[in-house]
Amino acid sequence: MNVTVEIVGEGTAEYDLPDDATYADLIREAGYHPQEASALVDGSPVPGDRVVDADEVRLLRLIKGGSTDGGSANGESVDGTSAESNA
Repeated sequence: MNVTVEIVGEGTAEYDLPDDATYADLIREAGYHPQEASALVDGSPVPGDRVVDADEVRLLRLIKGGSTDGGSANGESVDGTSAESNA
């Protein structure tokens, strides 16, 4: 089965999958772990264990991370000063 996949923010690719491939298989084929991306069909998320039944799928990469100290990952606060100097 040929599936056109739009990876949101990254572009579009074509994948040739076995007829029994699941959406989790498709996510892996695109280079992501199923916990890193969600498959969307007609704008709605689909379960990873469902067999792919759409010709067009969007993959939305899930964003994780952040800071618990009010600063960014590089140690600067939003205003550009050191997070340590703001403590």
